[in-house]
Amino acid sequence: MADDGIEKSAILLIAMGEEYAAEVLKHLGPKEVQKLGHAMAALKSVPRKRVEEVIDDFDTTARDSAAVLVDTDAYVRSVLTKALGDDKAANLISRILQGGDTNGIEGLKWMDAPTVADLIRNEHPQIIATILVHLEKDHASDILNHFTERLRNDVVLRIATLEGIQPEALKELNDVMLRLLSGSANIKKSAMGGVRTVAEILNFMGTANETTVIDSIREYDPELAQKVLDEMFVFENLLDIDDRSIQLLLREIQSDSLILAMKGASETLREKIFKNMSQRAAEMLREDLESRGPVRLSEVEAEQKEILKIVRRLADEGQIVLGGAGGEEMV
Repeated sequence: MADDGIEKSAILLIAMGEEYAAEVLKHLGPKEVQKLGHAMAALKSVPRKRVEEVIDDFDTTARDSAAVLVDTDAYVRSVLTKALGDDKAANLISRILQGGDTNGIEGLKWMDAPTVADLIRNEHPQIIATILVHLEKDHASDILNHFTERLRNDVVLRIATLEGIQPEALKELNDVMLRLLSGSANIKKSAMGGVRTVAEILNFMGTANETTVIDSIREYDPELAQKVLDEMFVFENLLDIDDRSIQLLLREIQSDSLILAMKGASETLREKIFKNMSQRAAEMLREDLESRGPVRLSEVEAEQKEILKIVRRLADEGQIVLGGAGGEEMV
């Protein structure tokens, strides 16, 4: 779409109202949505004449006011969330409304990992961390795998302790990205980075590199390392490991602990566990689950964490292999 066409489309969407605009956006690709989002956010006031030029069919709406005046920030948030859902809209909203033009970052998304790694490897690790949290998690993981071990560990630690991106950091990133990002002092802090981001990145990383990164974080802060591990593998991830590993795990777990943990498990995971037990043991476990009354969620989660500690120990000992995008292929 040409710039004039984008502006016209943005005016039309604003005049249509949130519900109809959301329905239109559902049928557009991410690039079109981003362009329209920026255009709508920029339209603080649209003169009546301009509205009439763009949409004759909305003549009645145009006559109701001398100008279309809206709280565009709130409007864009509402429309994008309705069209895309909370998860998909969150990052797009932050890029559109928080003043940071991310054209430079968008350009990196179209480059392969080795190329991006070569472009940014000589920047300050904090700058690299700030760049990577803007990328898709698997892309960021692939880029990290092209760094030296020392740089990789440093960058991941900085992502884990990154609670937000301050205006000064974005200004420095703006210089690195050839002034493609805005360095405005009015930029709001962007909620990016943190333990969950690191966990999602490491989930795509090979086991060897993952281990060195975790060990590096553990040296800095053992509690932070454990938080990352907890986020990386949750109880439902037991669905991703093979039957033999489930059988080995069950030998290590007390029955009372398993019953409590399974109170919070999905039906799919329960069936996976049942099928890896003897018929008699599975029947007894089913009966115990049914007879056990309501249990506090905190008790269930605590028991699941204890089982996950056993999972991690067995994995470290090489007795079981954890599933995941970053795991090695078995032959």
